[in-house]
Amino acid sequence: MCDADVDGSHIVTLILTFFFRYMKELIEQGYIYIAAPPLYQVKKGNKEPIYCWNEEERKAAIVTLTGKTDAAEAGVKIQRYKGLGEMNAEQLWETTMDPERRTLRQVTIYDEVQTDGVFTMLMGDEVPPRREFIEENATYANIDV
Repeated sequence: MCDADVDGSHIVTLILTFFFRYMKELIEQGYIYIAAPPLYQVKKGNKEPIYCWNEEERKAAIVTLTGKTDAAEAGVKIQRYKGLGEMNAEQLWETTMDPERRTLRQVTIYDEVQTDGVFTMLMGDEVPPRREFIEENATYANIDV
């Protein structure tokens, strides 16, 4: 479990590199999961808050709660979580720890050679290939821009 922002994504990459390099059997046997906390909470008055994991979900939550697309006009409160430490214990339980509601992503290895190459490139000393990889794949990641 790491923060939902880009720094948390970096930490997840570091942790997964460790598991891939030194405890690969745990991944292969299906024991490694990523707990995905939300990036936003959208709330309107006394209505139940909606937790959102990306910008698209945040926009949809505003419409769901108010029927409007503009957050300021709709009078919704948007809380952006920069880290797990910004959540109170109840919010952390509701969004990330409660087995009934949490979002877990199981880590799998589809192509060991390709995975090894990506980790080597991401953790290596050469910046240009890493930068190119990030620029090409940033739209597929949950990156806080």
